[in-house]
This record gives sequence, C-alpha cells and structure tokens, in this order.
Amino acid sequence: MSTPPARPRAMLLLLAYLAFVSLGLPDGLLGVSWLSIRADFDVPTEAVGWVLTAGTVGYLTSSVLAGFTLARVGVGALLAGSTLLASLALTGYSVSPVLAVLVGCALVLGLGSGAVDSGLNAYAAGAFGPRHMNWLHAFFGLGVAIGPLIMTGVLSAGLAWRWGYGIVAAAQLVLAAAFVLTVRAWHRGGPAGNEAGDPAQATPAAPAPTVKETLRLPAVWSGTLAFVLYVAIEVSAGLWAFLLLTEGRGLSAALAGGAVSAYWGSLFVGRVVQGLVAERLGAGLVLRASLAGMAVGAALIAVPGPAVLAVLGLVVVGFAAAPVFPLLTLTTAERVGAAHADRAIGLQIGAAGIGAALVPAGLGVLIGNISVEVLGSALLVLALALIALYESGARRPGVGSPAPEVPTQPGSGPQTSGPVLPVVEGR
Repeated sequence: MSTPPARPRAMLLLLAYLAFVSLGLPDGLLGVSWLSIRADFDVPTEAVGWVLTAGTVGYLTSSVLAGFTLARVGVGALLAGSTLLASLALTGYSVSPVLAVLVGCALVLGLGSGAVDSGLNAYAAGAFGPRHMNWLHAFFGLGVAIGPLIMTGVLSAGLAWRWGYGIVAAAQLVLAAAFVLTVRAWHRGGPAGNEAGDPAQATPAAPAPTVKETLRLPAVWSGTLAFVLYVAIEVSAGLWAFLLLTEGRGLSAALAGGAVSAYWGSLFVGRVVQGLVAERLGAGLVLRASLAGMAVGAALIAVPGPAVLAVLGLVVVGFAAAPVFPLLTLTTAERVGAAHADRAIGLQIGAAGIGAALVPAGLGVLIGNISVEVLGSALLVLALALIALYESGARRPGVGSPAPEVPTQPGSGPQTSGPVLPVVEGR
C-alpha cells in the first residue's frame, strides 16, 4: 500500500476526523430545533417525516453513486465538492421560508453527506488502517453530540433556530475550503495498491454467488431487519427525546437539550469503551449485553416518573446501543457465510437508512395522535423485537464457510452517517 509521508498523512487524518464530526452535526440539530421549526412553519409534529425521508433518499442515492464519482474525479475533489454541497444545503435550511424549501434542502444535504461518508470510508480503509477507521466513526457520534449543544445555545441566547444551521453551514464551508487546498494530497494516499484513490483499481474479489442465491437465505433478511430495528431505536430516541423531556416531563429547553446531547455523547463513549471490551470478551457476549441494556434503558424511559428517570434511561440506551451497529456488521459473514457477506452488508446498510427515516416518522404520527409518552413504550417494543431477532439468528448455524475472526473495534465497517442521522453513523 502506498501511504503519504508522515506530515501530509497527519494533516489528512485530522481533516478526516473533522469531516466525520461535521457529518454528525446536522443530525444533532434537528431534534432540538424541530419544535421551533414546527411553530415557524405552522406544521404538525409528524411533518418531520418529510425532512427525514428526503434526507435519506439523498444519502442513499449518493452513497451508491459515490464509487463511480471516485473513479472519475478522485476522493479529494469528491470530498471538497460534497462538503460544499452540504454547506449550501445547511445555508438553505437557515433561510427557508416554508417547509417545502427545507425538505428540498434536506435532499441536497443527504446527497452531500452520503458522498462524503462513502468517500472517506473508501479512502480511510486503505490509507489509515482499521484503528483510525474505528475512531473516525466514533467521532461521528461526537459530532451528533455537539449538534444539540449548538442549537440549545442558540435558542437559549434568544436567537432563532436558523442561526444554529447557519453556524454549522459556516463550519462546513471552512472544511470544504480545506479539502480544496488538499486535493492533491488526498490523491497521493489512496487505498492499497491505488495511488489515485480509485476503488475501480482495487483487487477484484472472488466470484460471488448469484443474487438469487443470496436473497434466498433467511439470515440475510433477518439481519437486514435487525438493522432496521436498531437504527430505528437509535434515531427515534435522539429525535423525540427533547419533546418527551419538555412537553412530557416538564424539563426546561436548556436541560432537555443537554440531556439529548448526553445521549449522543454516551453513544460516542460507549463505542470507544465497549469496542475495546469486545476485543477481549468477543462480539457475541458484548452484543447480547448491549441489546439487553437497550431494553433496560427503554423501560426506564417508558416508566411514568420524574424527568431524571427518563434522562437516565436515555443515557443507558445510548451507551448500550453504541457497539451494536459495528458488531452486527462485522459478524455478518458468520450469519450468512463469507460468500454472501458483501451483498448482505449492502442490504443491511440500505435498510438502516430506511429504518432511520420511516420508523421515527411513524413514531411522530403516534406522538401527534396519542401522546409523547408513547415514545418509551415504542422503544421498548423495538428493543425486545431486536433481541428476539438476534437470538433466533444466533441459534441458526452459519451458512457456507466460516469467516475468519475479526477484531471487533468500535465503529468499524460500513456505517450510516448521513441524515440520520444521522445520518448516521448514524449513521
């Protein structure tokens, strides 16, 4: 593998970390700002589904097409252009006169975020190695945690929610300029055996089974559904917790915003800590403990009581959920067989984007028609369903040849970062 010299490599690594933080920032803004956006545009609570769906469509589209773009223009130009696109979209958020314009901006933001996510993952896998790949995904969670603090600070200062998006748009613009200035440096350190960072020149994989054979495997579809359920829990908790804590449990906006930030922060800390634990104890044990912890946290949120109980449950859900996405991704080959793993992972990542948009939007409909208190019960049902699905798959013997033992480190493997938000990494 060709790697850039030490100083340029350190510079690119720093930019990559900042880029992953920037990917998470917009996801953290929406949950805190939605009450204000809803009031400004005079739309119902469930209208957030339009924003989430548009962002997800853009993210999934650009994620799929990013490989073709890399082959034509290289990763540096892709990162520069896509980050600039994200900055323009966030600027559009800050000046949108009606919800329809904001939804269009969400689509554009998804297009930019998905391309940045795919481009950085493709580059980092070959140029930085697995350790930095893991920490890059952890820093996405850090960005999501910072987002609510920015919006909470803006609202607490008496400013409109638009200022929060404007601040993040300016940060994205600075990052885009940094990518423009380092385009040539990114070309020097592509994936293994590829000086230009062109994934099309990577070593071809072994012949794969037919698509029909892959789609016939029950483990492929149970794994895909598991990703829908997991991401639905992660995103729904972060999106609707602010509403629950303010309208349902009587917390002030400042305290509720801090609690949402603590949720995303616990996801970041948990990914780091439990990733290290998984190396010693194994992915299976950590996954079971994490899934059980998610159910316990959801139960704490569901129990009627003081706000502190819901805040504790929120932090427990975040810390427990942290390693689930990367460990489920890394153990896919054990469930479906090594020959089917690539296609199964592709289906899982796509399903994660769907779960991040449709389920939280559906919860918004329930909240709008019943009560915000339905959130905890819904999270608990989803967590129990995920446990049942995982255990049924774990008891099923693997298909095909077993995969080699893979160190389970936090945030490794493909991950949603885009509008999911989160998008998530996450997505």
